[in-house]
Amino acid sequence: MPGTRINLNADLGEGYGPWHMGDDAAMLDIVASANIACGGHAGDPDVMRRTVRLARERGVSIGAHPGYPDLQGFGRRAMALSPTELENQIAAQIGALAGVAALESAQVTHVKPHGALNNLACVDRSVADTICRAIRAIDRKLILLAPAASQLVVAGRAAGLTLVEEIFADRAYLPDGQLVPRARPDAMIHGPAACLAHVLAMLEAGALIAVDGTRIATPIGSICVHGDSPDAVGVARHLRGELKQAGYEVLPLTEIGSGD
Repeated sequence: MPGTRINLNADLGEGYGPWHMGDDAAMLDIVASANIACGGHAGDPDVMRRTVRLARERGVSIGAHPGYPDLQGFGRRAMALSPTELENQIAAQIGALAGVAALESAQVTHVKPHGALNNLACVDRSVADTICRAIRAIDRKLILLAPAASQLVVAGRAAGLTLVEEIFADRAYLPDGQLVPRARPDAMIHGPAACLAHVLAMLEAGALIAVDGTRIATPIGSICVHGDSPDAVGVARHLRGELKQAGYEVLPLTEIGSGD
C-alpha cells in the first residue's frame, strides 16, 4: 500500500439564498475537509456561515473554494480576467470566508480553486502562478489543495506553499492527466462501487489512470467527491468505509499537508 494516511474532501456550501445544492450536513458527517464556496460561483454569507458551523461542529477542516464570479454559470465557464483581476477575486473570496469563519470561531486552513478556474490552472502556468501568488500574500500557511500532476502543483511548489495533491473519485481522466470534459458521456464515474474501484486503482498504482489506461505517476494525498452529484452522499460514505477497511486513516488536510 503506497500510504495509509489520506484525506477525503467535498465541495460544499454551494447554495445561494433560498436555493440549495446537495446535502451538506450529511456530507460533513463523512468527509474530513470541506471546500466552501465563497460567493463567486456559489454561496453567500448566510450559506457560508451555516456550512462553516456544521464543519466546525464535526471537526472537519475548512477550506476556501474560490472560482470565477459567475453565479449563473456555476463557475464552470472560463472568464478572461487579467492577473490583477484574478488576484483580487481570490483575495476577496478567501477573505469573505475567513471573515465569516471568524464569527464561528473557526479558521480557514486551505484553498482549492473551483471549476473552470481550477481546470485552467492545471494547464496554464501563468494562471496557476497568479492563484498561488494571491494565496501566499494572504497567508503563506494556507494549504493548497491542487489536482494531482498539474501545473497548479508545480506553481504551488515554486511559491513555497504547503501542498496536498488530490484525485477525483467521480471524474474520469484524459491521457494528459486533465479531467474528461463534462460534455463527454464518459466524464463522470457513477455509483459507489465504480468510484471506489476508480480510487483504489489510482491509490494502489500511485498514479492517475486515464480512460485509455495511461498512467501518470503522482503523490496522492486527498480524494474529492463532488457534493453536487446526485449520489454524492452514498459515494462518500462507501469510500470512507472501504478505505478504512483497506487500512487507510482518513484525516483532515491539516494533518496531511507536508509542504514538499
